[in-house]
Amino acid sequence: MEKHNRVWLITGASSGFGLALAKAVLARGERVAAVARRHEALIELTKLAPDRSLALTADLNDPQARSVAVDQALSHFGRIDVLANIAGRGSLGAVEEFSPDQLRSQMEINFFAAAELTRLLLPHMRANRSGHVLNLTSIGGLISIGGFGAYCASKFALEAWSEAFADEVAGFGIRVTLVEPGNFRTEFAGGANMRPAQSIDDYRPLIAPIEDFLYGQDGRQPGDPAKAAEAMMMVVEDKAPPRRLVLGSDAFAALDRIYDARLADIARYRSVGEATAYPDAEIRPIGGA
Repeated sequence: MEKHNRVWLITGASSGFGLALAKAVLARGERVAAVARRHEALIELTKLAPDRSLALTADLNDPQARSVAVDQALSHFGRIDVLANIAGRGSLGAVEEFSPDQLRSQMEINFFAAAELTRLLLPHMRANRSGHVLNLTSIGGLISIGGFGAYCASKFALEAWSEAFADEVAGFGIRVTLVEPGNFRTEFAGGANMRPAQSIDDYRPLIAPIEDFLYGQDGRQPGDPAKAAEAMMMVVEDKAPPRRLVLGSDAFAALDRIYDARLADIARYRSVGEATAYPDAEIRPIGGA
């Protein structure tokens, strides 16, 4: 598919990464089905290229709304070449402070919405033997620290699901890339961030400094969403795209630091773990290869 004929379905297109990506795609002459809850913001976006854009107002927490959005996009454009699952929501608080309903809500928008939109489009992409899925997770999809347990759990889930999904669809010409940004100037640190249902004093010494850092820098984060959008488009142009696209020097620094510590921690008990097989067991790689 020639790039100027490509059709993108982009969720979370009213702000942040989603808006930046939609603008970049339209600026290059491609077509966009833009999905978000805020109708007014989508209308402003589609004014940039009325003949090449479609505004789809939908609450992606609603399974029926997800299905309708996909059907409308396919009906309007006839195809979807790139699915960019950008919509999501952050949260900050100790895991004990969030209610069960909040935890489920976090998983619904950050994991289930992306997974189900992908599943809805898979028959179409398989039939075309082509397609590219961009799943926006976070550096928090690779590492987790205190205060971000709920958020990182939802992003870890999308990472694991995407890894398996990528293996399953590779033979159909469908490509999958996980996009893992660090600290970018989006609404993550603003009012959209989920606050926990309760505050527990015992956790204040840990959580309060993180709150001061996160909410105190709103609007001053180092990462530029427009540059992230260009990086995402570069990956889609790549004939052999990476499985992961880490964005931000802060993300790379955190990844290096925590992965080094993780590997060292695992290595301490490696000999113990390796010695747990039956004496006559045949050791085969997972998957039977």
